[in-house]
Amino acid sequence: MSGDDQAQVLRQLAEDQQLHQRRLPALVVTGGKGGVGKTTVAVNLALLLGRMGLHPLLVDCDLGLANADILLGVNPLVTLFDVIERRVPLSEAIVRDRRGLDLLPAASGREELTRLGNAHIATLLRALEHIARDYDLLVLDTAAGIQREVTSFVLAAREVAMVITPDPTSLTDAYALIKVSMALRRDLRFHVVVNNATSAQEAMQTFQRLQQVARTYLSCELALLGHLPSDRQVRASVRSRTPFVTNDQAPATQALKGIALRVKRMRWKEGA
Repeated sequence: MSGDDQAQVLRQLAEDQQLHQRRLPALVVTGGKGGVGKTTVAVNLALLLGRMGLHPLLVDCDLGLANADILLGVNPLVTLFDVIERRVPLSEAIVRDRRGLDLLPAASGREELTRLGNAHIATLLRALEHIARDYDLLVLDTAAGIQREVTSFVLAAREVAMVITPDPTSLTDAYALIKVSMALRRDLRFHVVVNNATSAQEAMQTFQRLQQVARTYLSCELALLGHLPSDRQVRASVRSRTPFVTNDQAPATQALKGIALRVKRMRWKEGA
């Protein structure tokens, strides 16, 4: 290996280490599989946290296929793409929806955002670390899968909410994401949200299946953060671009309130 190659490897290792050492006051809402409802959970959870007296910033970290803005019914003119391209500072990309929630939107259809290098990701994490001083916590909605653009946010956050469904493929992909993340950071805390459950019993059985596999093969203990029932009002809210928590009587809203209370009680900042 040449001297230049060795230097590049050392720089890469140093960048990886810096990424993995960051601890944002953030809850990452993620999932191994697309379609489990993580964005719906993230958007509605952030809104409920705001109602409960916290000041959250919702960050759409699905950098190439953003849709948090769609669920909120907002049309941002500036996105994280402009921040990463250094066209605007991060603070100028934040928009406030009509319900008072601050959103940092990502871009949609930007393939280059799905293959960012460590330097760009590290720059983004530093910017989030700085802006987090103005908020009680960040709620980060990631893409699905185990690529670097997902695991980097998982590794940098204080807490992780893994959204799964009773679908067996959801459990398989969630386990893959936990395995990859734990290989890089052993002290990660995974909280599980079971979405689209037909009953509390099905939700518990789904969680226990994932817990057993994680315990057996990774020596990892998961925590059940809560479950959301199968609710037609959730599907209708997505179509209408209106968060389902605007309907206080919806079963999913009542269930998410319990999850939001548990999140609120978590320690988000040093000395808090």
